[in-house]
Amino acid sequence: MNPEQLRRIIQQGENLDVEFKGEGQRQVSDDEIVRAVVCMANRAGERSGWVLIGVEDDGRLTGARPRHGATTDPVRLQALIANRTRPSLSAQVYVVPLQPEGVEIIAIEVPPVRIPVGTADGVYLRRAIGGKGKPECLPMHFHDMQSLQSTRGLLDYSVVVVEGATWDDLDPLEFERFRRFVRESRGQGDETLLELSDEELAKALGAVEADHTVTRIRVLGLLLFGKEASLHRLLPTHEVAFQVLRGERVEVNEFFRSPLLRVMEELLQRFRARYREEEVMVGLLRVGVPEYSERAFREAVANALIHRDYTRLGAVHIQWHDDRIEISNPGGFPEGVHLGNILVTPPRPRNPLLADAFKRAGIVERTGRGIDIIFTEQLRNGRPAPSYERSTPTDVVLVLPGGQGNLAFVRLVVEENQAGRPLRLDELLILNCLWQERSLTTAQASGLLQKSEADARAVLERLVEAGLVEGRGERKGRTYHLSAAAYRRLGVPSAYVRRRGFEPIQWEQMILQYVRAHGRITRREAAELCQISSPQARNLLAKLTEKGLLLRQGRRRGIFYVLASTIVDVSKTEMDKSTKSARRPK
Repeated sequence: MNPEQLRRIIQQGENLDVEFKGEGQRQVSDDEIVRAVVCMANRAGERSGWVLIGVEDDGRLTGARPRHGATTDPVRLQALIANRTRPSLSAQVYVVPLQPEGVEIIAIEVPPVRIPVGTADGVYLRRAIGGKGKPECLPMHFHDMQSLQSTRGLLDYSVVVVEGATWDDLDPLEFERFRRFVRESRGQGDETLLELSDEELAKALGAVEADHTVTRIRVLGLLLFGKEASLHRLLPTHEVAFQVLRGERVEVNEFFRSPLLRVMEELLQRFRARYREEEVMVGLLRVGVPEYSERAFREAVANALIHRDYTRLGAVHIQWHDDRIEISNPGGFPEGVHLGNILVTPPRPRNPLLADAFKRAGIVERTGRGIDIIFTEQLRNGRPAPSYERSTPTDVVLVLPGGQGNLAFVRLVVEENQAGRPLRLDELLILNCLWQERSLTTAQASGLLQKSEADARAVLERLVEAGLVEGRGERKGRTYHLSAAAYRRLGVPSAYVRRRGFEPIQWEQMILQYVRAHGRITRREAAELCQISSPQARNLLAKLTEKGLLLRQGRRRGIFYVLASTIVDVSKTEMDKSTKSARRPK
């Protein structure tokens, strides 16, 4: 840790990863330090956190007071933290002097933990957003510990035994519903389960603990087969809400506490009741274009039910707005999953046994790539890409945009499929982005696909070979846009001319006209004027100089270009003035 790094952390202000402990009024006690470190260790997150002693809540640097005589020994402070935490926590302590303030800051780096950490006297705290909307240390209850372990992938809450639950709390009709899902899944489900008795089916899914007979019921058993009254009594955190919102008006507001398969049926029925579809003709083929894909909706709802944190109060919400569907569930992304890798990270269900049961019932894809299905279905139906941008550390929020679909884009996708060139998810993402944003660099495509630049470049060049995309420029200055053929197939051929812009000969005329109007031009101004890269602008100005149309003036960063004729005219004017002055009688 050096002063520059420390200042960058302080400039961020207090957040879930950074806590300030000022000592302007009094010295922070050892107990307060240990509790602050425990609180930081138990927060949700994958990065190290920081406890900074000597920084006030408003960011003022008042400095840390010496803790060991006239100085602070970081090794002794590390030992104090390790000795007074259970399990022992290995934090790194740095004493960083800051100039010109003339103060020292104690920076404690707290690593993320796999299991909950408490103080030696049994105090468990966690850092989270409090009621005032700011980070603070809150008590860590037992269900919070289970939630942390579940997020870290150390605990599958669906296998936890529900004390007090018996076989009589399970509904025989739900076992038959499970078999019906398998039969109707068209080979997606596990058909070996169809001939099993209710008890054997529960054992095969891991829904119960059993030797020869069922002894105890797990959370999974209640979620799949529990009676509604038993779920309400024994698993009160389970709840699903379906709401239809028209502006500020609530048309439908239903809450379900039923077993999950029954909930899926209820939600699908309500989805089909509101199903709307347009049609597009592709040759002689009539193609239906739904406002929302049932397959995408099914996967999204199933994901919310599978990945929700059943230790937390709160419902899974399905909210149907005029222009979008929002699906949210309690519990943030599992460890290792974030917005920057959600398309490429391996499947990491929060409740693996529940996820397996949904796959064996044929409700979701057995490959575990439901995210791919949601994105692909949304894009191939001419809609904007789904978004997880509104997700928080405590909730995952998926937005499926609706509204008017791009039927021309649907036609293009169908035509490519009929020609034996089916568009995969990466290609659909690129084409959709180019339609929305008009141009794309390799670096931007890499971020969009969440893959390396080499992989993104391969996708872009594959689309270039297919005649759907054109490249412009070289190397790092290369950008991509839709081809003339693609714009024509999308019904807006004029957009290609606007996107393609001016050709080099026209760039030259633009630069010359600019210099005539303003007297001079720099490389940066030329790049902005022609909407080209800085190296392209340099080459263009050099070419005009070689032709004798421009003259380069200045040196290094002060270089600018003027019209060569202007220089001549100015010289001639000055000469004429001198001649006339000499001829004028004194």
